[in-house]
Amino acid sequence: QVQLVESGGGLVQAGGSLRLSCAASGSISRINTMAWFRQAPGKQREFVASITTGGVTGYVDSVKGRFTISRDNAKNTVHLQMNSLTPEVTAVYYCRYSSSLVTWGQGTQVTVSP
Repeated sequence: QVQLVESGGGLVQAGGSLRLSCAASGSISRINTMAWFRQAPGKQREFVASITTGGVTGYVDSVKGRFTISRDNAKNTVHLQMNSLTPEVTAVYYCRYSSSLVTWGQGTQVTVSP
């Protein structure tokens, strides 16, 4: 079993930055993928970015060049650096761990004001 704890959300003005973190604990597989998803009010949860233990990353087109995902395998943590924020990215951001099983974090609210 894997547990995820997210942190770093909050309220920021448009143009600002936030850094989300997700700490994993428990039965961490040596090979896994960690990812960030988000869910805005009234919308489905959508993929934002992912990173494998080998460092291979993927992003949804709308955040490329503005968001950067990184991880520290020794600490089992993943980060999402979000720059040039716009109100359109306001959502609850969820961390997801996947290997032979999938685990979701509880979510952290990101609110960007105009």
